[in-house]
Amino acid sequence: MPDAPVHRSPARTTAALLLTLTTVLVTGAVTLVSVRSHTPSPLERTDAEVVADTLPRLAFVREALDEGAGPDMQALFPEGYFFTHALYGLTWLAVAQRDPGLRDEALAEARWTLERLYSPEGTAPFPTLAVPSHGVFHAGWSTWLRGQIVAVAGGPEEAPEEMAALDSAAEELASAFEASLARGVPYLAAYPGQAWPVDSVVAMAALRLRDHLAGEDRYAPLFRVWMTQVRARLDPATGLIPHRVDPVTGQMLQGARATSQTLLLRFLFELDPEWAAADYTVFRQLFASDVAMLPGVREFPRGDDSPGDVDSGPLVFGLSASASTVAIADAVLAGDTATAAALTGFAEATGTAVEWGGKRRYLGGLLPVGDAFLMWALATTPAVPVQVPAVPADTVSPWWRLPWYVLVLLPTAALLWATVRAWRPPRRPRPPEEGGPPAPPSGAVPTSH
Repeated sequence: MPDAPVHRSPARTTAALLLTLTTVLVTGAVTLVSVRSHTPSPLERTDAEVVADTLPRLAFVREALDEGAGPDMQALFPEGYFFTHALYGLTWLAVAQRDPGLRDEALAEARWTLERLYSPEGTAPFPTLAVPSHGVFHAGWSTWLRGQIVAVAGGPEEAPEEMAALDSAAEELASAFEASLARGVPYLAAYPGQAWPVDSVVAMAALRLRDHLAGEDRYAPLFRVWMTQVRARLDPATGLIPHRVDPVTGQMLQGARATSQTLLLRFLFELDPEWAAADYTVFRQLFASDVAMLPGVREFPRGDDSPGDVDSGPLVFGLSASASTVAIADAVLAGDTATAAALTGFAEATGTAVEWGGKRRYLGGLLPVGDAFLMWALATTPAVPVQVPAVPADTVSPWWRLPWYVLVLLPTAALLWATVRAWRPPRRPRPPEEGGPPAPPSGAVPTSH
């Protein structure tokens, strides 16, 4: 008679089902991560594609701001309130530059943003008696935003009141720089006794934008003097603009770091593209990731494994998430297709983005300021059209995804192998040897003699 079928126990069936579900979920996640690592950069997309990609990001950040993300981010990061609002407005204006049909909506959102920056919450972290008003960080970024509003509105003729406000803000900045340069110091203070050169670079770019809009070179002599003094105070270890200086003497307190370098490079391209391209080349050589499968940006130059701090946030293998994000904008302005593609793919692969209801958020929407930085970097477009010299594009290996694939595929393959084994039919009891005792029935516990 035929052998009776061997049945799988309920416990074993449950374990096999759970393992199958885990395998499906892990395989889906790995596939999604791998596909997202191939996300095209802004340099590989049309204006329409960049706009379509940016609008859901803007929708999420606006919702987050309406729900109190500004104060929440300020509690976590220096200038968290300011950056989340300012980058939201600037991203809208970048979108309008790519799609003029969105100009009115972009201007309304950017003007709302500017009002928020000058609200009590927007100015609270900054010094009230500083020169320029609220310190160079607030003054520089807000003046840059004003200039972008005038540009998108159609120029001084179309926005005369806003141009007048831009002129006033620019003159206040210029006067502060003139007084500081007369003492031999090219950097203004952001807070009492504290100065970060990146803030002065942003402010100078705002003056350059004002001149571009007015069709003048009013501040060109000021920039030449400023540039001369900056070049005399570079970080001797890297040849780049330093991270932090003494606002009284201009003496360097901390050498170049990626958190500030990526931001200042984005604005240095607006000021002097040849200088920016040269510094960008050096920056990529010294700060590009030395971890094969992570094409991010180191916070400190290669060989310096200092820990992160309040400026950079936590570092992973020495890499800065914020600097790796902002560096996308630098790569776009430099025309560095390989770096822009790698950094974009890396951000999309690790950001665990989810989109629903027309809103796209990263890391579950826990850090809207991070979403704001990423969308601003991805939507970057130059405010002052210039010819940028070619930069080397060999700092990112074209095979950077290969170790990534190996890392994610190995556990997936192990799960698939375990799943197949879990669903194999149970083995039949071996027949007794001739003359030996009969085999116990299936499921019985053998006894000792």
